[in-house]
Amino acid sequence: MLQHPLLGGMIAGIVAVTAGITPITMDPRVAHGEGRSVRKMTAEVEPGPPLLATLVQTHTDERVPLDAAQPSQDRFAILLADQVTGEHHDFDPRLLGLLRSLATQHPGARIELVSGFRSPKRNEMMRKKGHHVASHSQHSLGHAVDFRIVPPTAPRGIDPRDLEREVRDLGWDGGVGAYTLASDWFVHCDVGRLRRWNG
Repeated sequence: MLQHPLLGGMIAGIVAVTAGITPITMDPRVAHGEGRSVRKMTAEVEPGPPLLATLVQTHTDERVPLDAAQPSQDRFAILLADQVTGEHHDFDPRLLGLLRSLATQHPGARIELVSGFRSPKRNEMMRKKGHHVASHSQHSLGHAVDFRIVPPTAPRGIDPRDLEREVRDLGWDGGVGAYTLASDWFVHCDVGRLRRWNG
């Protein structure tokens, strides 16, 4: 007895389901006898944005990739949490934007984050101990970040004075401090009023 290919496929499917077997379905658009090859399904993975640099928390050595999409503002705030209390605070998005802009000029570099959020209590404690911190620090508002940029093959970060010039060349109109001691080798950037200093 001749049987139509679609009817045969339906009967096989019903038998397979009642037997607890997952049926193999044929593409009805393929002529009988031609569609027995198995089509491989490949998952297409969209490539993400290119890596610009790696953010490194200098106190914990935590590393986070920096590209056009990550880290998020929330992840950035957690990365820059107070080193003593663990508190974190929202950061002005211009700071992460600045780091991305600098990273495009130094592809593959490490951006070492020296200081981010400082709780007002910790800031006051540091000030009383003689550290050179402002009584109403931009760090306590989530408005400042201290960092250095270490190119891939360099043994040390870029001279903070050179980094200060790069920041200004990008049109940064906030505060910039260049710290050039052996123990303090970084640049401070904040979103406060236009000013500069050497640490």
